[in-house]
Amino acid sequence: MSHAPLPEQEHPVGDAPPGEPAQQRPPQQEPPALQSQGRRALRRFLHHKVAMTALAVFVLITVAAFLADWIAPYAYDELDLQNVSQPPTFEDSHFFGTDKVGRDYFSRVLHGTRTSVQVALLVAVLSTVIGTVVGAVAGFYGGLVDNILMRVVDFIMTLPFLAIVLVFAAFLGGGSPIRIAFILGLVMWTTIARIVRGQCLALREAEYVQAGRVLGAGDLRLIFRHMVPNTMGPIIVNATLVVAQAILLESTMSYLGFGIDPPTPALGKLISDGQGSMLTQWWLVFMPGLTIVILSLSVNFVGDGLRDALDPSSGGGKRRKRRKSS
Repeated sequence: MSHAPLPEQEHPVGDAPPGEPAQQRPPQQEPPALQSQGRRALRRFLHHKVAMTALAVFVLITVAAFLADWIAPYAYDELDLQNVSQPPTFEDSHFFGTDKVGRDYFSRVLHGTRTSVQVALLVAVLSTVIGTVVGAVAGFYGGLVDNILMRVVDFIMTLPFLAIVLVFAAFLGGGSPIRIAFILGLVMWTTIARIVRGQCLALREAEYVQAGRVLGAGDLRLIFRHMVPNTMGPIIVNATLVVAQAILLESTMSYLGFGIDPPTPALGKLISDGQGSMLTQWWLVFMPGLTIVILSLSVNFVGDGLRDALDPSSGGGKRRKRRKSS
């Protein structure tokens, strides 16, 4: 009795016929078009070697500074009269040496770094919030509101920046990091305001904003739920650069005597106290000065990496693309 031949079974793509070793199906990757813009920007930033190295350096210094109470071998005001004006050494745990009264300079620089980073981060948050609100409101409404707010911005930007900061510090008083951050934040929001205003002038004519108007969305919802999130790239980059500027400005204010009040250490104040004996006790100026330079450079490199990652059409992205193609 003859039987009809069984139909051959179709094997799915990627499966091997019986008796042959199965071939592993390559993992399916998400199409680039479906990847979110944030994930693509994060991937570009993670491949930016200079920015990642700078970020690691900044995070390491920041963490050490905020843990200064546990990491520092001495209290920042502890005296060691047997080791006065000692140069940097690893024998007595005075890694950065001691000052004129025997205080451990590594501990003082570590606490001064914490002060500078605290002020810089507070200034970045305060100035970013003020500038984003002012720029978004000006760009959304335009017309008279835009003209008034931008004239205020132009007036502040024409003033001598350092002189205004010192005047505010003289009238409001220095002292705590919060007060210094408040003074700097009041005058450092103008750049981000102009950036956000320019972005919002273009976004207010976008289709999704017009659709929101038709659906009855309020102005605040359109501004802060639809327009501001689409300007986060420039906002993040500018906030990063503000951190570097705030570190330098706080150090300048402390150097001139308008910053953090003693006995709390500040990097600028340490340089000011040690400049009189700079030729014989070089570490009193070199150590805090080098810390300021490393902090500022690392933050600037991180800002450059963020700008290239968030805006591939910028100069850095084009240069890397040309090097890769060559």
